Order: sequence, then C-alpha cells, then structure tokens
Amino acid sequence: MSGIRRHLGFLLLAEAVLCAAATRFQDVLSNGRTSPVTSYKKLQGWSSDQNTWNEKLYPFWEEGDPRWKDCWKGGRVTAKLDTDSPALVGSNVTFVVTLQFPKCQKEDIDGNIIYKRNCTQDPPAYQDQQVYVYNWTEWIDNCGWENCTSNHSHNVFPDGRPFPHYPGWRRRNFVYVFHTLGQYHQTTGRSSARFSVNTANITLGKHTMAVSIYRRGHPAYVPIARASATYVVTDKIPILVSMFQKHDRNISDSIFIKDSPITFDVKIHDPSYYLNNSAISYKWNFGDGSGLFVASGSSTSHTYTLQGNFTLNLTVQAIIPVPCTPVTPTAPLPTSADSSTTVESMEDNPDGGCHIYRNGYYRTGISVVEGILEVNIIQMMSIQMTESQAENSLVDFVVTCQGSLPTDVCTVVSDPTCQVSKSVVCDPIIVTDECLLTIRRAFEEPGTYCINITLGDDTSQALASALISVNGGGSSSGTTEGVFIFLGLLAVFAAIGAFVLYKRYKQYKPIERSAGRAENQEGLTAYFSNFKAIFFPSSTERNPLLKSKPGIV
Repeated sequence: MSGIRRHLGFLLLAEAVLCAAATRFQDVLSNGRTSPVTSYKKLQGWSSDQNTWNEKLYPFWEEGDPRWKDCWKGGRVTAKLDTDSPALVGSNVTFVVTLQFPKCQKEDIDGNIIYKRNCTQDPPAYQDQQVYVYNWTEWIDNCGWENCTSNHSHNVFPDGRPFPHYPGWRRRNFVYVFHTLGQYHQTTGRSSARFSVNTANITLGKHTMAVSIYRRGHPAYVPIARASATYVVTDKIPILVSMFQKHDRNISDSIFIKDSPITFDVKIHDPSYYLNNSAISYKWNFGDGSGLFVASGSSTSHTYTLQGNFTLNLTVQAIIPVPCTPVTPTAPLPTSADSSTTVESMEDNPDGGCHIYRNGYYRTGISVVEGILEVNIIQMMSIQMTESQAENSLVDFVVTCQGSLPTDVCTVVSDPTCQVSKSVVCDPIIVTDECLLTIRRAFEEPGTYCINITLGDDTSQALASALISVNGGGSSSGTTEGVFIFLGLLAVFAAIGAFVLYKRYKQYKPIERSAGRAENQEGLTAYFSNFKAIFFPSSTERNPLLKSKPGIV
C-alpha cells in the first residue's frame, strides 16, 4: 500500500513539474510585461492566459531573435492595431489589426501573397518572384479535406482548439491571438482581422491590447508580427463640440464676434450605438449670465452681446434603459492623487424596466470681440483721364462697414457668373476714425464683371458684392451707377470658398450672381491694384496702387 502511495506521489510531483515547465499564454503574450492587478472579471468569449500554449506548433521568439529576419520572404511584415476607443462602459470597443506587407506584395482573392506585376524593386525581382511568394492553400487543390487527415492536427489554435469551419476558413492563412486583462482571444483571418469586446466587465481607465500574428508554415506556424494599442474605458460620455460663426476669420482660436450668433454642434462618440435607445439632454451654460439652457438636440446657437472672456460649460446626460440587474463598472484602483470611486445610480422606469444615468462634460474658454459685421458699397465713380492716361480706365469704390475698424482690404474681379476669378488684390489699410474708405481699381478691357470687396481684421471679415457692366474708355466722368447685388453682406469666407488673403493666404469662391441682374453701363471700369505676379504672371497693369489722392486705396 505504501508503494502505491509512493508511486502516486511521484506521479503528482512529475505532473506538477511538467505544469510548471509548460509554456502559458501569459508567458508568450505578455512580452515580459507584468500587471499590478492579477484579478479581472471574465470577458465573454475570452479564456484565461494561464492556459497552456502549444509552443511546438506555435513557436515563441523573443524580440531581436535572428529568425525574425527570415520569417517572411521579401522583407519584414508589420502589423497596425487600431481601436475606436474611448468607450463608454457597457458599450463595445472595436479593434482592427491590419498587416502591412513588404513593397510590391499583396494578398490575392485566394489568400495567397503575390508580388504585384510591373512593380519596380531595388534590386529587381527575379521572374519567379513576380508570381506567388506564398501559396499556403495549394494542398486544398490536391485533396479534399476528408482525405487530408494529416492536416487535422495542424488546423488548431495554440490552446489546441480546432479552427471554426465557416465558409472559406481554409483560406484564412493567419492566426491572430489577442491578449488583455489576463485573458486571450484567438481567431483566424486574412490580412486583417476585426473584433469587438463588451466593456461592462472592464475596469475603468487605460488598458493595453496586444496581438501576435502567425502564418501557416511547415511543420509549424511561423510568427510574423506583433502589435499593441492602448484603449480607454470611461464612465463619462465622450463628446466633441465644434463651433461656427459666420464672420469669424479663424474658428480654431476660440475668438468670436459680438452680436453675431455662434452655432455649437455636439458629437457623441458612440461607434457601437450603445446610446441609440437612450434619452439624451444637453445642458448649456454660456457663462455670460444668460442662465442655464436645456436642449434635446445636439445643435444650438447663442449670441454674446458683450465683449470679454467667458467660460462655456456643457453637460450631456443620457438615460440608458437596462435590465434591472445593475451592471456596475469596476472602479480603478485608488491613487494618491485621486481616491474617488464611481457611484452608479439606477432608477425604475414607469414601464417596469430600469435605467442608468451617464454624463459627459465639456468646458472651454471663449473670447468675444467687436469684429466687422457688415460691408456696404455706397458709391462708384469713374475717374476722368487724359488721352495719354486712358490705357487703363479707373473707378473709385466708396465702401463703409459696421463694427470694428478693418486692417486689410481684398478685392476680387470675376466673370459675370462670379465663378471664374480673373484677379485678386489684397492691401493693408489704416483706418483711424470711421470705417469709410475709397478703393481705386481699373480694367483694361470692357465687359461685365462680378466685384467682391472684403474688409477684415485679425478676427473677423465681411464682404459686399456687385455686378458691373462697362464699356472701354477713360474719358467719362461723374458719378457712375452700377448694378449692386448685396448677396455678400455679412457673408463668411468659410461659407463661400477659395479666396487668397494678404499674409494669411486664405481662399474663397466669390458669390454667385443671380441670373438676369446685370445691366450694361458705359464708361465704367474696375481696377485691381497690387497685382500678385505669382497668381497672375501675365498681368500688364501699370502703377496699380495710386495713393496721390488722400484716403484712396
């Protein structure tokens, strides 16, 4: 009896030694990293990384192992792992891993890796390298699955589980093994793989997802690439707020114009549509004493009537219907900086169900300045010229504006449709008292033209537009009547396309004219000064900027 016990003891000891010596998923997938937390809630469909890894079928190479250089013909394969994180706890977070092959290689419809034809390489490829690099599925054409019994043991994952037999599974030549939170997930795929994980049982905070990729080989699978990515699980709704104002010159500087509405648009980051059935409200505090504004829509507008600096606060609240068994997220481990934990509230719905509250927060500073609000062309006058000066007929545009004083003026002359720009001129100006200035421009040829005059300062800009139809000649004088189309009043360059601004090189497309609005006028010309040779090298303008008359630009 004692002999039997002794024999059993040796067997148990031998088994313990073998288990201790066996390679585990943690050994292969952690890459030497250790986590301070060793206990995690189980992820659905995932397995513990304490399971045994079949190192004979799936060899493990340390980084720097010389075998990495020979694991792929034609160069080194790299992998890119992307995620749609951050994810609201309870939603799904998705990962996509994509293989990036060496130059001139691609995956064909059958899953084989081939060289692209007519692809230049250095050094040039041999003729046999211009067809298949790897043909891992050739055995399928030589025998049916039932007759190729020798492949049964080869079509298993590192933990010994067989590959799932869905359509086309035998042409998925890569094995992807993902690892996070002490657990692993394995799947087969082509040159990319995509999967999602529910975050209900994931600890709040930052985590790392790692993936190891193997290709088919003989007699074992061959490691070809590794990748990792950081993902975030949060109990705060991820939101992004964009702001737009008609007259704002630079929407990214958080400087806006007084007495002009600002449009706020809220985007909720919810790629898994977790909040689709939720009741969502938006609580705005614009910081100017106007009070709290609650809206059910994601877009709103607000007009600041005072200049100054303000703090914008937004709270987005979602009431999420859930089963009445609470799913409380695991709070992150307390640190010296923050020892607070998340408290999840749950209430009954009138229909017998339950719901939970989730909030998202946004806060930013806003500066409000006066800005240029309106531009008007109040008069056009052709300038009498002597016969010796009549090569270019001149016209003066008298322009006024409302709001702050401009620092630059730009004029664009276009075809009658306001679509094709013929010339662009921008000049700095100094206005010290009131916004009233005369802009002198000229044309060499008669015709009908679309005129856009824009006044701007550091933070804002506005324009006015007019259509003029002129005949040549510089002998006419007096006040000239033009056909004005004030479609451009209070317009924004962001809304009307490509326009080159002085120093900033901004672009806009002139405002389109309305059909039938042009009238033929005689003796009228428009003159664009400071003509930029880099945009219009064929220009023949002479003396483009006449400043002998005070107050004329």
